[in-house]
Amino acid sequence: MVRPGVVSGRMDGDVEEMRRAAFLSVQRASMFGALAVFCMMVGLSFEPRLAFKAGGVATMTMAIVLAYKAREARSKPYRKTEMWLMLPKEQRPPEAYAQRVSSAVLRETYLYFAFWTSAIAVAMWVAAFLFAVIGM
Repeated sequence: MVRPGVVSGRMDGDVEEMRRAAFLSVQRASMFGALAVFCMMVGLSFEPRLAFKAGGVATMTMAIVLAYKAREARSKPYRKTEMWLMLPKEQRPPEAYAQRVSSAVLRETYLYFAFWTSAIAVAMWVAAFLFAVIGM
């Protein structure tokens, strides 16, 4: 019996499960980075312009790290990724194309988070600029 979602010998549902696991993994790591940036900004809250400027630099650094991880995802062994460990054994793709699919899913997820992290960094720099303009 053929399960629904089988396309070219590949389970679309399994790929979606991989995307969900990758998203959760990268989101968790990004939130730890965001917590560190937030704590730094709270520590600098006596000077709002400096807090947003430093927050922008730290957040852009985080975006650069995420972009680097996206590049690294192509060659990282799929069995050593958190995403792979999060997947139930029955949801894992066959070994024949597991490396290709997992690296593509991780790369896509890292780039998604890198894009939004860099947008947040730009917003922080705009806030720092506005604080400088109004004299704070």
